Amino acid sequence: MGAYILRRLALMVPTLFGIMVLNFVVVQFVPGGPVEQMISQVTGEAADVTSRFTGSEQSDLVGGGTQRASADPISSKYRGARGLEPEFLKELERLYGFDKPAHERFLSMLWSYVRFDFGKSYFRDQSVADLVVDKMDVSISLGLWTTLLVYLISIPLGVAKAVRHGTKFDFWTSGLVIVGYAIPGFLFAILLVVLFAGGSYFDWFPLRGLVSPNWEALGWLDRIKDYFWHLTLPILAMVISGFATLTMLTKNSFLDEINKQYVVTARAKGNTERQVLYGHVFRNAMLIVVAGFPAAFVSVLFTGSLLIEVIFSLDGLGLLGFEAALTRDYPVMFATLFFFSLLGLVMNLVGDLMYVLIDPRIDFEARA
Repeated sequence: MGAYILRRLALMVPTLFGIMVLNFVVVQFVPGGPVEQMISQVTGEAADVTSRFTGSEQSDLVGGGTQRASADPISSKYRGARGLEPEFLKELERLYGFDKPAHERFLSMLWSYVRFDFGKSYFRDQSVADLVVDKMDVSISLGLWTTLLVYLISIPLGVAKAVRHGTKFDFWTSGLVIVGYAIPGFLFAILLVVLFAGGSYFDWFPLRGLVSPNWEALGWLDRIKDYFWHLTLPILAMVISGFATLTMLTKNSFLDEINKQYVVTARAKGNTERQVLYGHVFRNAMLIVVAGFPAAFVSVLFTGSLLIEVIFSLDGLGLLGFEAALTRDYPVMFATLFFFSLLGLVMNLVGDLMYVLIDPRIDFEARA
């Protein structure tokens, strides 16, 4: 198994490289890069243009950067750049690294990532690593508790539906699952805000932040209560859209296994229904559920939490990546892409190891 793990870890390197290459190439053809973003803010006042720069960078740009000039080839490269001094545009290119060819910028970025140097945000006075660490607590809180609750609800419910297939319990819980599947998470989040966060009815839960402003002054028990008080509505909104699919997947997986010959044999040997279900069926049926865990976790951690972060004013990695894409903050964009790609690859490896843990008959190394 050790050799298999080493091969998978080695395979992550070219996979990450391919992901970064494809996305870097795509970005080169997307209009509205950081230089264009800065040019669009030029309103005729040098102070507006240079508000994002500090120290010597400001003094370099203020010296006539926004003055009108004759047509120049560099002005034709950027939308809305006509009339700006060529020296000003060249200085912007230098500040953002666009004075170098694309392949040099890509190789420089990869070399920095190998050394875990993710650079500095174009539009925030903070390093990318610090930004990611600052947002990590929100994303991990949402992803961890949502995934945990989804699995704690879906697996027992799916097993119960499989055992009671065709009964009234199965019928009524199927209605609940259909409702959960049909309601988008963000729409349910808005409903929760209206009902319980001071929208129109009750004002029971906070609508902003992961903890209260006075969290540091609270005792440890009050800190825990405050933390989960803030997380209650966001997690409910994310669970409602996540448990339905996993519940039906668990039920169908168990139904498929219950009808197999080894289950009939186990019952014929005198095993109780509980022994048959959890001693024989459970391990085999859980394989397909485990297979979806890595994708589910990464999806909840990033894409699934974006709208929830916006609605509940939670500043997490999903919102950070989305805002970076809108503003073309390339260091933040590629750093979050690198982080989530690496996390997804690691979680896929964890999923394979869980396969072996659940069913020792699976041997990836022998298959290879």
